[in-house]
Amino acid sequence: MKIIAVIPARYASTRFPAKLMQDLGGKTVISRTYEAAVKTELFDDVFVVTDSDIIFKEITDNGGKAIMSIKEHESGSDRIAEAVENLDVDIVVNVQGDEPFINKEPLADVLEVFKSDAAREIDLASLMIEINNWEDIENPNNVKVIVDQKQFALYFSRSVIPYPRDKEAGAKYYKHIGIYAFRKHALMDFYKLPMQSLEATEKLEQLRYLEYGKKIRMVETTHVGIGIDTPEDLEKARKMLD
Repeated sequence: MKIIAVIPARYASTRFPAKLMQDLGGKTVISRTYEAAVKTELFDDVFVVTDSDIIFKEITDNGGKAIMSIKEHESGSDRIAEAVENLDVDIVVNVQGDEPFINKEPLADVLEVFKSDAAREIDLASLMIEINNWEDIENPNNVKVIVDQKQFALYFSRSVIPYPRDKEAGAKYYKHIGIYAFRKHALMDFYKLPMQSLEATEKLEQLRYLEYGKKIRMVETTHVGIGIDTPEDLEKARKMLD
């Protein structure tokens, strides 16, 4: 089973333009993310996929592998799918370009899902973490997920799910962590199938997979990644590195 990591990397960013090219301890954020993915030794290959000549040059000039996007894309999955369409791979892992402190353990847990899937019923795997603070649960920026007894995703939403009609019923709330591992065929199906109403309404690409009947196996973790979305996040990351 050939497993690769793909890091989608846009130069533009609404909240923090050019954040992936910011200095983080003498190297750019995207270079540190790329190196961290390689150092996990979980992947047969690691690629950065970008629409930016600047990011492409940054990776290749430092000995890494990068692929230029040909088309404009609305989602990271679309960008990755275009890049891997002609690659001979089985599992594709989406690694976020703005998370330079990659933790190996949750990634290994996600990949283990496929290694133990003899029936090949799993199309995607992803991570979730339990949340208890009600402000976090109500925050629409925190995507919630509910699962069945076998830990397959039933639905993702920015809303509170399940709705707490009875707060004493013992429901747990889980935040979705956007690390995905795809079987290549599921990723290519996503690329070719049109967006449906649930995805368009919630602005969550994972809903396209569910709307077309794909099975997403969720893996619970306690690890919270450190993303760089703002200049303040970058300062925290620099202090961590020091």
